[in-house]
Amino acid sequence: MKATLILQDGTELGGVSFGAQNPSAGEVVFSTGMMGYPESLTDPSYKGQILVLTYPIVGNYGVPDKSLWEAGQIMVSGLIVSNYIDTPSHFQSRRTLAQWFKDENIPLVEIKDTRFLTQKIRETGTMLGKITFGKDIAWYDPDKDNLVSQVSISDVTLNRPVRRAKKTILLIDCGAKRNIERALLKRGVNVLTIPWDFDPFNSDNDRRLQKLLGKKTKLFDGILISNGPGDPRFVKKTVNTIKQAMERDLPLLGICLGHQLMALAGGGKTGKLKYGHRSQNQPCTLAGSERCFITTQNHGFSLTDIPAGFSPWFTNANDGSNEGLLHADKPWMSVQFHPEATPGPMDTEWVFDYFLEKI
Repeated sequence: MKATLILQDGTELGGVSFGAQNPSAGEVVFSTGMMGYPESLTDPSYKGQILVLTYPIVGNYGVPDKSLWEAGQIMVSGLIVSNYIDTPSHFQSRRTLAQWFKDENIPLVEIKDTRFLTQKIRETGTMLGKITFGKDIAWYDPDKDNLVSQVSISDVTLNRPVRRAKKTILLIDCGAKRNIERALLKRGVNVLTIPWDFDPFNSDNDRRLQKLLGKKTKLFDGILISNGPGDPRFVKKTVNTIKQAMERDLPLLGICLGHQLMALAGGGKTGKLKYGHRSQNQPCTLAGSERCFITTQNHGFSLTDIPAGFSPWFTNANDGSNEGLLHADKPWMSVQFHPEATPGPMDTEWVFDYFLEKI
């Protein structure tokens, strides 16, 4: 069936639908990654967005088991590809990409000239769009909603590593990719995950955590603030939690959105990038060295003002934007990229080790 992608500036691109015949609207963004579409499509940071993949061949290795995804469902509002392959060949494949999108009622459209579409977004900036099937629908701007509240868990969970752990990390779920938890469990720590709006310092909540962990003192040794979608200024409750943690000098690590939220808690400011960073090949230089790391990224907002007491840890080698913070005296650190990768290089997975060493 034919489908049409309509951009906010009036541009219309016709294509062929392979997913659900369900119209959808959102923010049109592009990713230049060459692989890892199952992980990208299930990344909660893509909530509310129509994703354009620049790599020309998509679907060739199908869809793996749900246990390998980064969330329990597809997070994008729609997918645009240049050449869809409906005959996957991979030992982990359980179904085709088209069937997956049909099962979750999300449109998947093949539009041949994704290069033109990507160049347009790079020149004019990210814009709203909608995928239609003959009948028009309203525009939807995800920047006007608190998307974190839509992707965060609803209750507290606790996961322990195989061997008994001495340390516990509190993970604030703002839309956390599953590999963050896997990376921590692999390093032998308990992972206590809370919703974005859960106050761990509230007396009633504190008792809940005591009961869950089976102890009354030092419930957790550090806090990790996860990635997530949308404008960080909507996530005020998480910012307040971070401020309370700072007052207690607790070790902190922010990832992606968590990096922005930690900066806001410290008095910094954020703003929207022209078209964001979405790929598995973003170069980031380490402060005080000539070392450059290749990183996985997925975000549309970034820091515009670094908070007092912090210094840049990493800098994007393409556009000079901030990619990480270190505090001068406190065990507080953050990165704009994804050290847990999935998809992408694992060059910066050592960030987790650095954080645990500080603890």
